[in-house]
Amino acid sequence: MEKNLAADYISTNPQQSSVSKWQSLLAFILVFLVGNIPIRAIGGRLRNILYRAIFHRIGSSVYIQNDVEFKGVSAIEIGNGVEILRGTRIYAHGHPNNRIYLGDGVRLQQGVDIRGLIDTYLQIDEGTYIGQYVCIAGYGDIKIGKDCLIASHCTLIASNHNYADPTRKIIDQGVTSKGIVIEDDCWLGNGVTVVDGVTIGKGSVIGAGAVVTKDIPPYSVAVGVPARVIKSRNGKELMTHRK
Repeated sequence: MEKNLAADYISTNPQQSSVSKWQSLLAFILVFLVGNIPIRAIGGRLRNILYRAIFHRIGSSVYIQNDVEFKGVSAIEIGNGVEILRGTRIYAHGHPNNRIYLGDGVRLQQGVDIRGLIDTYLQIDEGTYIGQYVCIAGYGDIKIGKDCLIASHCTLIASNHNYADPTRKIIDQGVTSKGIVIEDDCWLGNGVTVVDGVTIGKGSVIGAGAVVTKDIPPYSVAVGVPARVIKSRNGKELMTHRK
């Protein structure tokens, strides 16, 4: 298992120089050795010190719990006061243009899964809370604004498989990607799914279990499958959207 993980670091870019390969190997060794130290006072401080040598940037007062896994650390930027709890996986490897940015004060709860696939810029702005076992991934850019609340088991996937040709396997038909934007001060309830190409406007609330397939205007409350706007938070009359 450790061997395969090390290979993932080394083979991120097959054209990289031998120096880069050694840097990738060093990244693996540091993450593997200090990533599972369980004692908060010792393990957290040691991780912060050693991770500064391998991440694109890591701020001050960052708390990274044990059993957190990173890949492609040179493409990951972590702001001040970020908290990342156990079981979280943050993968920026797989393409040289991938970037992952966690702003100041971002909190990632247990088991969060964040993956940049190809040409992905994934940004989570300051003060945002990501609940347990949230999955965020895609081939397109994903931007989550400031002070958002993303409840547990939400899924944000910025890609779609092509399937128009029934004579070919779907896996061989490629993907499309438009990206996802969640603007500042949004609240997504437990188990919300956001599909590719969607923008959720500032200050909106999405009810638990909703599937968001279309843009949501700012300061809206939306529920259901597919999600529909049922009212506005700005005091205007109730709105109903027919299919």
